[in-house]
Amino acid sequence: MGGETISSPPYDVVIIGGGPAGLTAGMYAARADLRTLTIEGGSTVSQITVTDLIENYPGIPDGIIGSSLVDRLKTQAVQFGLKIATGDVTAVTKKRWGETDGWEIVADDMRYGTLSVIIATGANWRRLGAAGEERFIGKGVSFCATCDGPFYRNREVAVVGGGDTAIQEALYLTRFAKKVTVIHRRDRLRATAILQKRAFANEKIAFAWNSVVESIEGLDLVQGIKLKDVKTGATRELAANGIFIFVGLTPNTAPFRELVAADQGGYITVDANMQTSVPGIFACGDCIAKRLRQVVTACGDGATAAFSAQLYVEELKGEAY
Repeated sequence: MGGETISSPPYDVVIIGGGPAGLTAGMYAARADLRTLTIEGGSTVSQITVTDLIENYPGIPDGIIGSSLVDRLKTQAVQFGLKIATGDVTAVTKKRWGETDGWEIVADDMRYGTLSVIIATGANWRRLGAAGEERFIGKGVSFCATCDGPFYRNREVAVVGGGDTAIQEALYLTRFAKKVTVIHRRDRLRATAILQKRAFANEKIAFAWNSVVESIEGLDLVQGIKLKDVKTGATRELAANGIFIFVGLTPNTAPFRELVAADQGGYITVDANMQTSVPGIFACGDCIAKRLRQVVTACGDGATAAFSAQLYVEELKGEAY
């Protein structure tokens, strides 16, 4: 192999991503006796690991901390024989293994050979694009209430967004902050009814309706936010020591944009079997184009992708039933 660091013999399936979708795919593939490797991101983490509480996962009525669920998934998958490596994948290219077509995956300084690929790289939080946002990241601008909430004990903070995550994180922040202002560009929330009910009943939560963030102000740290009314165009100042942003997601699919088909938002398009536009490459979880992005749907996607990869590999090997 020319002295290159290439797994030999190749894996049957390599999964890119170590969140719920990737780990579930790894568990199902390894349990099916496929030689399976999951490559966890070296510089990124799954959103679930910074989620305070997951209370709608079936069979766990008391809820579970996101990182704890990931640990359980990982332990279970490894018990079935899943191998795990760490690295940032930068390229996936075609490679021929004897008479069989496959793939070579580059992650940092390592190369991995495989007969099939499952992309499960998830998504990260979208930026507002407001003045001061990038400057104050880590200095008052945050995308993780679980990580940074304790820094704002008895202080005033803002949460941008109106979906489930924004409202759930706003509720979490009331454990520490004396006031949490939810900034939303519309006049009503899109979060589920139970979360809305809790938020409206919480005396620490206020709402800035029909508002967008025009700029984030401060010297060394965030001291306030300039809001713009989307209906009147009027601006006003909101005192805040921190701003937590939850306005949607951007898929982590940059390394695959020239490899498989994706929609305008960069989400990989798949069929019901998690098959991408390229035979032998499957995708699952938050990086694919779909209607609902939840832990339970990610796990279901992962199981489907693994089964599809299993059928594909068995066909390549002439072992199809």
